[in-house]
Amino acid sequence: MASRNIIACANALEEKNWRITFIESATAGKMCYEFSTVPNSGKILLGGMVCYDAKIKEELLEIPHGLIETFTPESAEVTKVMALNFCKLIPAHVCVAITGLTKAGGSETQEKPVGTIFSHIIFPHKQVSNRLEFKGNSEEIVIQSIEKITQIIIKELRN
Repeated sequence: MASRNIIACANALEEKNWRITFIESATAGKMCYEFSTVPNSGKILLGGMVCYDAKIKEELLEIPHGLIETFTPESAEVTKVMALNFCKLIPAHVCVAITGLTKAGGSETQEKPVGTIFSHIIFPHKQVSNRLEFKGNSEEIVIQSIEKITQIIIKELRN
């Protein structure tokens, strides 16, 4: 069952007659799935793609290898290009890109610990980037990320 935030976000999108799409890495499609469970999903959700591995980011989203090498696959810079390039493939009123570190074994450092999540959201009138940090296990970090990013979208939809 979708959370209150997801339902509120879906309703706000429907009120504007807007559609949303997701390009996900750290959340591995869970955000798109959550939006598919709301009653009005057919009116607001276009779909999404999971690009968990850096090779998928490079090959399908045409993110330059040098950008990934310089900034890592889990970075604000790569997340922004993910959103921009995915929006060209599936145009939507709202395009959400998410990367980050939900468990050890990625590009974590002392400055970018496990629990660091990057989002880049494209709206018709602006783009919003966020670096977020959460505590917990992998699943808890994903759930917290989705809730926070949904709150950010709601805020922008109401402005």
